[in-house]
Amino acid sequence: MPTQREGRLLRSAEKTPRISIVIPVLNEAPTLAHHLLQLQPLRAQGVEVIVVDGESCDDSVRVAKPLADRVLSSPAGRALQMNLGAQQACAPMLLFLHADTRLPTGAVKEITQALNSYAWGRFDIKLSGRSGWLPVVSWMMNQRSRLTHIATGDQGMFMRASAFKEVGGFPEQPLMEDIELSKRLKKRSPPACLRTQVISSGRRWDEFGAWKTIRLMWRLRYRYWRGVSATQLVKEYHDAR
Repeated sequence: MPTQREGRLLRSAEKTPRISIVIPVLNEAPTLAHHLLQLQPLRAQGVEVIVVDGESCDDSVRVAKPLADRVLSSPAGRALQMNLGAQQACAPMLLFLHADTRLPTGAVKEITQALNSYAWGRFDIKLSGRSGWLPVVSWMMNQRSRLTHIATGDQGMFMRASAFKEVGGFPEQPLMEDIELSKRLKKRSPPACLRTQVISSGRRWDEFGAWKTIRLMWRLRYRYWRGVSATQLVKEYHDAR
């Protein structure tokens, strides 16, 4: 029979989630319930779901409250929102998930296994939408990530909470925060590049045009590599769109 102290420790361990999923949200009310409902089986398995709202003007907070373990409020900015969520997370593993990205079956098991050997990782991505170019875009994103060890936020970046803390989290900049975090993390270890796919919305490619979006994103990435500030690049991004 366990002692009283051992019993308390066991109960505490049972309440500690295995993974905390952090979801930054900004005006996602029309589709947020659909995506959060898909995470409810994971909550039943001991996964913590944290939604961080960035001052939405719609009903995102109201929609999220019954479907998440925590709903936090933050100034708008994906990096700010994700950092706040990570600070409040209880689990030893973190998964940063965009509100329009769907996890594959068995994602928790794959993340857990990957983080036994790696400090961080990401999934392959499959973009869903109308454009016939989206399979090509998805393939290009996955190949580029595999070659450069740089992940994008819509690939479902995951990591040990200790590694996230050690590198200082996401840099609080308005664009390319996922690239900068990847650069920091890959100094600790290469990423686990899982071939299992998350499914992410291709709405920006559908709305703006596939090749226009590809050219825009590659131009912004090149300019960031050349040292142009994220503040300048986010202005160019909004002007182009």
